[in-house]
Amino acid sequence: MSLAQISAFKSSNLGANESPFQIVRPKSTNNRNSRRARWVSPKAAVIPNFHLPMRSFEVKNRTSTDEIKSLRLITAIKTPYLPDGRFDLEAYDALVNMQIENGVEGVIVGGTTGEGQLMSWDEHIMLIGHTINCFGTSIKVIGNTGSNSTREAIHATEQGFAVGMHAALHINPYYGKTSLEGLLSHFNYILPMGPTILYNVPSRTNQDIPPPLIHTLSTTHPTLAGIKECMGHSRIQTYTHSNITSWSGNDDECHESRWDHGANGVVSVASNLVPGLMQEMMFEGRNAGLCLRLLPLMKWLFCEPNPIGVNTALAQLGVVRPVFRLPYVPVCLEKRMEFVEIVKGIGRECFIGEKDVEVLADDDFILVGRY
Repeated sequence: MSLAQISAFKSSNLGANESPFQIVRPKSTNNRNSRRARWVSPKAAVIPNFHLPMRSFEVKNRTSTDEIKSLRLITAIKTPYLPDGRFDLEAYDALVNMQIENGVEGVIVGGTTGEGQLMSWDEHIMLIGHTINCFGTSIKVIGNTGSNSTREAIHATEQGFAVGMHAALHINPYYGKTSLEGLLSHFNYILPMGPTILYNVPSRTNQDIPPPLIHTLSTTHPTLAGIKECMGHSRIQTYTHSNITSWSGNDDECHESRWDHGANGVVSVASNLVPGLMQEMMFEGRNAGLCLRLLPLMKWLFCEPNPIGVNTALAQLGVVRPVFRLPYVPVCLEKRMEFVEIVKGIGRECFIGEKDVEVLADDDFILVGRY
């Protein structure tokens, strides 16, 4: 507690035996009225800064922004579920382990692919903490703590760093869009908390984060690690020329963005399935042949809005249970059959898991609305 807060506390004149809550009874001889009490706000409520803020300025996060900038391959990790819709942490741990074993350097926890939008904040922070506790020394854990509410984004980011995440991922406020000045203010509140990757995906937010805004933030906030950019090669090139770190947010463009336009790497959905091949493509130089080989898979994964494709694929590989939290449902049978052929074309040994790939029937899937 700071000196100012201690002074404020003492000035409230609360004695050791005095409750901060007061019950004031009206002066009435009427027994019925005398039993009524009027609640008076505790004095603490009107003393500025009486309550200790949640935010701590102690340096708990020892991860430097440069460590985050150095990452080449980051997986937007899938969140598996049990039949009742709760997290399947056993399957999740196996999935993260397979990422580590295949050279993935970081995971986004609770992002779009991980269905953070379908989680309560308690679930969200728990999963970030669990990932740090189990894998934090082997892989960088980046928690998606973004929100279209600045208040929620601040609170979630405080909690994320408190449980040990290495960096935060933040999207611009969606649906209830704001002005460019509002965007700037929103990020100005978020960025001082720790290493942060901003995420620009207008197809989901319906609002672009323009490069001049990113340039402004990069000059004022050393904690800005970079931007996950979904607006194509020219935008990546813009950041490369400005010495701002960027990651491709599009699997089908990441090879060219990495080797021809200066992207640092990729935040990948496909690496949930083929982490070893994605690691090869991001680390071992230009490989147009490998890119061409993986292109059918990458396009298939986005035949429906993400994460529908990757959820279906992992279930058919036998890596996760075929459980979907609504409103997501599996791709149609024709597409499920197509995925099996794609796996055979690339080679089952290139995919995670040990079971044979199979076409699941509609009845094999469990759709959970309340969980």
